[in-house]
Formats: sequence, C-alpha cells, structure tokens
Amino acid sequence: QAIRDALDHHAYCVVVTEDCVEQALADLKRQPCLAVTDSQIFGSVAKIIPDSIPLTSFSILLARMKGDLATCAAGAEVIRDLQDGAKVLIAEACTHHPAEEDIGRVKLPRWIREFTGKDISFTVVSGPDFPDDLSSYDLVIHCGACTFNRRAVLTRILRCKEAGVPFTNYGVAIACVKGILPRTMSPFKTEKNPGDPQK
Repeated sequence: QAIRDALDHHAYCVVVTEDCVEQALADLKRQPCLAVTDSQIFGSVAKIIPDSIPLTSFSILLARMKGDLATCAAGAEVIRDLQDGAKVLIAEACTHHPAEEDIGRVKLPRWIREFTGKDISFTVVSGPDFPDDLSSYDLVIHCGACTFNRRAVLTRILRCKEAGVPFTNYGVAIACVKGILPRTMSPFKTEKNPGDPQK
C-alpha cells in the first residue's frame, strides 16, 4: 500500500533489506525525504538512518491512515507508567498461525517488560474476538489492521475511549519502548490532526 501510494504521487521509492540500507543511502544522489521501516527492526534501522532523514514505520502509517495517530501516540506514552500487575490487551485484526518469534505474542510483550521492568500480564485476541468489556485493561495495543477498513479501527478506538482505556498500535508502541517515539512522529508534526489521512 505504501509503495502504491508513493507511485501514485510520482515519488521515487527505493526498497531494500536491512543489511542494504547503508549502501542504498550511499548510492543515492540526494537524501531521501522519508524512511519507512518495519517496526520490528526500529532499533537497528534508527542507528543507520541519519537523524536528518525523517523516520517512521509501516505500522505508524497504518495508524494514521486507518485510525487516529494522535490517540495512538498518547496511548503509547502510558507504557512508561505501567506497574506490576497491569493488564494489556494485544489485539490482532487477522487470524494467523503464530510464528516462533510472533510480534504480538512474544516480541512486544518482551520489549514492554524489558522497558518497564514490571511484571505485566498480556492477553492476545485476534480477528473478531475483541472483548465486550474492556474495563479491566490498562492499555490496548492493536496491530496495524491492514485487513480492516478505517471504520472498523475507529470503532475499536471509540470503544476503548468509552471504557477509559488508552489505545495504541504496534508500531507506535515499539517506537516508544525503543526510545524513538518523538522521531517517528516528526514526519506528521505539522498536522493539526495526524489521525486524518486527508491531511
């Protein structure tokens, strides 16, 4: 979707694997106006991409396109304040067979526990299995929802707001625990409502 959008706007789009980033940057005659990465490798890519190049992730772009980026950014900040015994809901839009190092079931919980140093409880749901009662959760972290339309994501965000539960998504949460949240939000800092895909 990101490549298609870049092409539709007559932009150059260079796609490389993580091990080729440095060489790709060296080969370019001018500096890219934006770097987009998979959120799972934020930590390593952020060290390679110079600070002069805005950096974000596909998941953060999805948060902006399908949901409300400002809400996700505010929700990610809550991670810093999670305490022992906190309950976090991990919600995935699609159903899939979990990989050994599954992002929602393994990596994200591990990174959040390492970041906070707290004993946090994680519950994972997928597909339509989104709890009717969200009141027992301290935070909801949603996947990028590439298989959902915007209305479906906004409905889940609204339900969280009504229950008083902060909401964020994978990419924004990962940026927070990797210590680069302000940098990954910088491409959208001039927008009045970074959650509006029309801006």
